[in-house]
Order: sequence, then C-alpha cells, then structure tokens
Amino acid sequence: MAGGLAVGAFTVNSCLFNVDGGERGVMFDNLRGGILDGVYEEGTHFYIPFVQKATIFDVRTRPRDISTVTGTKDLQSATIHLRLLWRPVNEKLPNILRELGQNYDERVLPSVGNEILKAVVAQYNAEELLSKRAEVSNRIKEDLIKRAKTFHITLDDVAITHLAFSREFMKAIESKQVASQDAERQQWVVARAEQERLAVVIRAEGEAEAAEIITSAMDRVGNAIIEVRRIDAAKEIAKKLANSRNITYLPGGSGSGGSGGGSPGLLLNVDSK
Repeated sequence: MAGGLAVGAFTVNSCLFNVDGGERGVMFDNLRGGILDGVYEEGTHFYIPFVQKATIFDVRTRPRDISTVTGTKDLQSATIHLRLLWRPVNEKLPNILRELGQNYDERVLPSVGNEILKAVVAQYNAEELLSKRAEVSNRIKEDLIKRAKTFHITLDDVAITHLAFSREFMKAIESKQVASQDAERQQWVVARAEQERLAVVIRAEGEAEAAEIITSAMDRVGNAIIEVRRIDAAKEIAKKLANSRNITYLPGGSGSGGSGGGSPGLLLNVDSK
C-alpha cells in the first residue's frame, strides 16, 4: 500500500512543473505539432512527460551593455558604450522560442545595437556628438525600440554611458578650448584697458573743469581766494608747531606808550636735551 502511494506520488509529481515569480513557461508538444501558442503564468502546471516539455523564460527587466567603435560624419573614430534595460514581450514568448530560441537576447541585442549605433553616429560630426549628446541618445533610443519590437523585445531604457574619441582628436579639442579661453581673456584685457582710459579722461576733464572754476573765481575777486588758502595753511602750521614740545613762543615787546604796535612774537626751537 505504501509503495503504491509512493509510486503514485512520484508519477503525479513527474507530471507537474513550476513557474516561479518573474518567469513564464512555454510548452513544446510532440503530438500537437511543436510549440504551443499559450503562455504559462506563475504557479504549478500539469504536463505529459515524454510528450510535452516546458521551457521557462525569465521575463524580468535586465540590463545589457553594448559597445562599438564607429566613424562620425567627419570621419573621426568614436567609441560608444550603450546600456539597455530590456525584457521580452510575454505574449510573444512562443514566437521567440520558435524563431530565435532561448538565447534570443544574445542573437538580437548585440547585432541590432551595433547596427543602430553606427547608423545614428554616422549622421553627426564629432563635436555634435559632444554638444548634442541628449539628442543623439534619444535618436538611438527611438530607433532601437522600434527595431527591437520586431523581435518581440521591449526596451525600457536606453542611455549612452561612455563616449570617447581618438587621442589626437581630444588633443585638438583641448587646444581649441585653450585658444578660445585665451581669446576671451584678451577681450577682457582690452575692455579693462578701455575702462581705465575712460577713467583717466574723466579725471582729467574734472581737473580741467576745477581749474577753470578757480580761474573764473580769481577773475571775479582777485587774489582773495589765494590769500584765504594761505591763511588757512598758516593756521594749520601754527597749530602743529604749538603742539610740539620743542617749540617755545615768545611774545613781541610792547611799545613805550603801551598802545603802539610791538614787534611780533618769536618761535624758538628749544633743545630738549
């Protein structure tokens, strides 16, 4: 009895197959003419041993890197690395197995990717590939999505991860950038010199205008303005001398009548030693 149950359990178990999460199953049937059109979802399913065979596909989104060396429109050599996020179209898994086999991604993605990369890059100059990188990436993405769709593959994302040119071309670009920076610096130097020249002119015009104002004032009031400035200067000098410790002021002697103008005072330099 136990042996019969064991044999029965083994027989039932051998007629079942599991489809795990993120997978789909496709059935090959010898009696019904090959690959069946239906797709088996996640779970446990029944099949006939020796007559049917289940093939399991991973349908989750997976990354793929593609690189190629191609020529630009101006005959420069460019190395491009592309990163794809792809997955198969679930409903088309029977067609994929029938037409391409289980390793369909190895057969399709490298060849299609290189084909699209070469076709798109050939339409741009080397400098345009650098300045219009987003536009180039979008064109590659659109063309790849359209091309992969014919093989029942969905591309969720396409991005250029690396773009490089030959060493000689990179040196030429660097030299051009240096020359452009030097030209901008020379323009700045010229603009600065012009501003300095204008400042000198404005300052000279201001001094000339001030001189004209002084001359005009002297013409009106004579030398009075000069005398005022001389008196102000004398006051300033006297103030400085009076505050010095080495200077002594001797008042002038008064006249005999007490009312006459005496001699002016004297300033003596007294040695502090």
